[in-house]
Parts: sequence; C-alpha cells; structure tokens
Amino acid sequence: MAETNRERVSRRQVDKFAERRAQLADAALQTLAELGYARTSLREIAQKSPFSHGVLHYYFSDKHDLITHCVRQYEAACVTRYDEIVATAGSAGELKREFSEAMAWTLRTDAPMHRLWYDLRNQSLFEESFRADVLEIDQRREEMIWRVLSRYAEFTGVTLALPPGAAYAILDGLFQRALLHHLAGHDDAAEYLRANVIRILDGLEVRGTPTADGGDPGDPRPDTH
Repeated sequence: MAETNRERVSRRQVDKFAERRAQLADAALQTLAELGYARTSLREIAQKSPFSHGVLHYYFSDKHDLITHCVRQYEAACVTRYDEIVATAGSAGELKREFSEAMAWTLRTDAPMHRLWYDLRNQSLFEESFRADVLEIDQRREEMIWRVLSRYAEFTGVTLALPPGAAYAILDGLFQRALLHHLAGHDDAAEYLRANVIRILDGLEVRGTPTADGGDPGDPRPDTH
C-alpha cells in the first residue's frame, strides 16, 4: 500500500524530532564530560550549548530522560572501538601491539568521555532510571573486549583461562586506574596502560577449562542466550 501524504508528513516529523534529540544529547554529553553527572543540570547544559533551557524541556521531560538518551547515544560510539583491529590484525603480535596502543591512545585523547562513562556507571548504582542502559553498555563493552581476546586466542592456539566477565573486569579495572592517574597529570599513565595490557594478554595464554556453553561460571547475570 502506498504511503499517504499524512503518513509521510508524520514520519518526517518523527525523524526531525529524533534528529533534534540526538543533537541535544551530543551537546549534553560534552557538558556532562566536563562537569560530571552531579554538577550538570538542564540549565547548565543550555548555558553551554546553542539550545535554550525551554528547548531542552520540550525535547526531554527531565534530566533523567536526557541522561538516558545520552547513555544510549554514547553506547553506539563506544562498543565497537576495537573491532577494526580484530578484523585487520594478521598475527597475535600485531593484535597485541595494535590493541594495547589503541587503549593508550583513547586514554590520552578521549579521557573526558571515559571519565563520564565511569561517572554514569557509578551513578547507576543509585539511579535506577538508566541502570538498565548502563548494564547493556557494560555488557556490550565486555563483548567488545572478548572479541579481541578470542581472536588473540585463535592466533596463539590456546584456550583462555578466564571467562569473558572476569577478563573484561581485569582490563576495565586497569584502564580505570590509568585514567585516574592520567587525569591527575601523571605523564606515564598511558604507557603504563599499554605495557600492562600486553602483560595481561601474555598472562591469559594459559590453558583452562571453559564452561560448556562458553559462558562465565558464577556470573550473576541471567542467561540471555
């Protein structure tokens, strides 16, 4: 059935509304990255963007609505960061070098956005409104890291001794610590991160016994397969 004029107008209005929400979320992300969740209000975002406080209230019902949209928008950019390295690496050594250098590079260049991610993840312990979105991002970040590690295991011919959740927690903890030191002005933080990512990858080259379905033994999350 052919689309009517009314339907086309309605669809364009929806698309325009979604596009404007995305623009506002981009502006909000920059302010959130600068000030953090607790110090950022809709009024503060309006003052630091081309959009008025009234416009923000028109497109978002409240701060939580805006934050939830920001978190989902951030997800799209962050959960495929290392996929090109996985796709193009030709050896275990190349993958290890490129991955460790990429982690150090994003620490140096994207520190404010990484700080925002850890801030929002911590806030989700208290704010239930966007907890599910944060958990989804964390899961997809884990999967991103596991794609790197799985490819590394294929190159080296070993079975990784740690399940996905534990391996992700190790690398994520290392990155968060390096981020703190980088923000504190420690010039060697990125190099420390790069060197220890390599050490962790080397340490994962131990034969282990994975679960039958490749899952994480003891993982508290429900089975979603």
